Amino acid sequence: MIAGAGGFARETAQAVADVNAAGGHRWRLLGHLDDDPALHGSTVDGVPVLGGCDLVHELRDAQVLLCVGSPRNHAGRARLARRLDLPSERWATLVHPSASVSGSSVVGPGSVLLAQVVLTAAVRLGAHVAVMPHTVLTHDDEVADFATLAAGVRLAGGVRVGRGAYLGSGALVRESGTVGAWSLVGMGSVVLGDVPPGEVWAGSPARRLRAAGAPERAELGRLDAAARLGAMAGDGGPAAGGGRGPDGRAGNAPASAHGRGAAPGGPDGSAGEDRVRPGDHDEDAAGRGPALRMGSPAT
Repeated sequence: MIAGAGGFARETAQAVADVNAAGGHRWRLLGHLDDDPALHGSTVDGVPVLGGCDLVHELRDAQVLLCVGSPRNHAGRARLARRLDLPSERWATLVHPSASVSGSSVVGPGSVLLAQVVLTAAVRLGAHVAVMPHTVLTHDDEVADFATLAAGVRLAGGVRVGRGAYLGSGALVRESGTVGAWSLVGMGSVVLGDVPPGEVWAGSPARRLRAAGAPERAELGRLDAAARLGAMAGDGGPAAGGGRGPDGRAGNAPASAHGRGAAPGGPDGSAGEDRVRPGDHDEDAAGRGPALRMGSPAT
């Protein structure tokens, strides 16, 4: 099942059909889930909208992809993951058959890679990362949970993209640069330095425009709170210093376990009124569980 019925969800449904047509892993797409009652019982590109997102709890054998979020509110996937609170085995992971993903790269649970995406060498993607068509990630890039890379993004080597960051179409990031957690980089921007967490940057070269929106700032606050708790617990890592790392992330880098297939996650906290509204899914699936070491068939 695909949570969401907007642009990203439709593209993901088409990618499912393309995977099946390529003769690899066979998925049976049950339909879309969306919290807009006006869509219930309708079809989107021939795929039925079954009902609201909470139907995942009734269809217990189905795996799920979270395909919501837009530049206006790119916190939607994280909020929905918390709300649904699914066990690890319920998250699917989808890689389009035309994507080129090296055997040294790792794709985290619930992530979606669309057509012509390239991961060159030792690239690490976290959970529920959305990678749009014709995006190129080069050696040693790390992309944290819930980040979105829109179509045509190019990351030079050693770039770190923080949790929930959104890089608009055609954005370029210089080698070893950092885009902080829950920041947004505008389409066509050229990022030559580091983008701090929770900010909106755009231009060539990219410059700060303003603070991120309220949903993203709220997520950043959750990240800070988790870092403080980690510091109090003395668990080491970036959180042990009492704050976020340079990319605004608390805790470890993206998942690194091996194996390919439906890769799970788990809850990352509580949620408020996290409904998928029509405005939440115009453009564009945390938890932590086994990631995908690329190079073998999905299971």
